[in-house]
Amino acid sequence: MTDRSVEDDFREFVAARSPALLRTAYLLTGDWATAEDLLQTALTKIYLAWRRLGEIEAVEPYARRVLVNTSISWWRRRWHGERPTEVLPERAVADRVDEQLERDALWRHVQSLPARQRAVLVLRFYEDLSEAQTAAILDISTGTVKSQTSRALSTLRGRLGAERAAEQARVDALAAQAEPPKIPRQAPPPSAPVRAPAPAPRIPAPAGGLEGR
Repeated sequence: MTDRSVEDDFREFVAARSPALLRTAYLLTGDWATAEDLLQTALTKIYLAWRRLGEIEAVEPYARRVLVNTSISWWRRRWHGERPTEVLPERAVADRVDEQLERDALWRHVQSLPARQRAVLVLRFYEDLSEAQTAAILDISTGTVKSQTSRALSTLRGRLGAERAAEQARVDALAAQAEPPKIPRQAPPPSAPVRAPAPAPRIPAPAGGLEGR
């Protein structure tokens, strides 16, 4: 294969598959700028392999493998704290806010997973690949894909459950603070005892009786 045909084939591949690969890179990194850097690095590696090998069988799986392996390597080396940005993230719209918040929470926890577990979830559920395809891309066994998937999903369920419980506790505490204090009912004052009327005074009869009257 001539250098010219290698160049042409590679350009066609980049033009056709870059958008999909960039989406995968974003799912692996959680940041568009980092995803673009990751994609450029992966494409460079793919191009060098293409020139060295003359051709690459199953280019798409090979490209995804390069993306995932490079992402895992970066994950182990880089600090994953706050990233400065000139543009504030979009606020959730008024419509379907609960669903948006749920998705945001899920995505936040996916980003915090170990690199291998996150890669498995991205390939299995976001890219809709089978367990066998995921295992081939990551160069691991199907059993490892299953165990990593199970562990990752269990972690996500636990974190989301704990987050919901904490949020419910916060809502309950705020509701309790908003309730007006209950005023204890005062017992009525004891009524004065009712006294029986005093008996009428007894008038003594006059001395001598009534005979002489």
